[in-house]
Amino acid sequence: MPALVLMAAFVGFAGLARESGYSLLETVTMTATIWALPSQVVLVGAMGAGASVLAAGLAVTLSAVRLLPMIVALVPIVRDESTPKWRLYLVAHFVAITSWVFAMAKLPDAPRPMRLSYFSGFCLSLTLFNTVVTGVAYIGIEHLPALLGGALFFLMPLYFLISLWGAARNPVDKMALAFGLVLGPIFFVIAPGFDLMWTGLVGGTAAYLIGRFVRART
Repeated sequence: MPALVLMAAFVGFAGLARESGYSLLETVTMTATIWALPSQVVLVGAMGAGASVLAAGLAVTLSAVRLLPMIVALVPIVRDESTPKWRLYLVAHFVAITSWVFAMAKLPDAPRPMRLSYFSGFCLSLTLFNTVVTGVAYIGIEHLPALLGGALFFLMPLYFLISLWGAARNPVDKMALAFGLVLGPIFFVIAPGFDLMWTGLVGGTAAYLIGRFVRART
């Protein structure tokens, strides 16, 4: 299911890249090398707005910083005492929301010596399949209604929300998600351009403090 939803989203991305003037090779290369879909969208948007290569690269880097805490949380789960560091560095490239949510939900139930290989195979499969999907969709997107292509692209945030809720292992995580749903539209109006940052900061902090207060009372 994660792969199918992600494939649908990359159909939408292929349409976005094509309409923005990118060639088939450039579009496929972005999926194969950048991999995180939001970073790919940031790159297309930045270059489409006339930003320099340096500015676009900085924007993509900043959008990818959000993945660092996810990697920090994932490494203790996938490694064992004999895992070489180069394998961890390599697999870190493939950490994105889809693979991370799937790993956090499934890997704790797998034998530890098998976890890194399982996660590597899952991520490589996602990358390969979606690179092919991007290329095929780029060629065939003109035969799809524009509304359908856009709808496929927006399946991704909906899937992220449902998956994160399902993978949440304590009430504080779910509370943070609920706060995000409420605060997101508010900060979009109050602080456009910084709405995601303030939503995460305020909602996450509030959930953490409430969780600490409840634990202290019990």
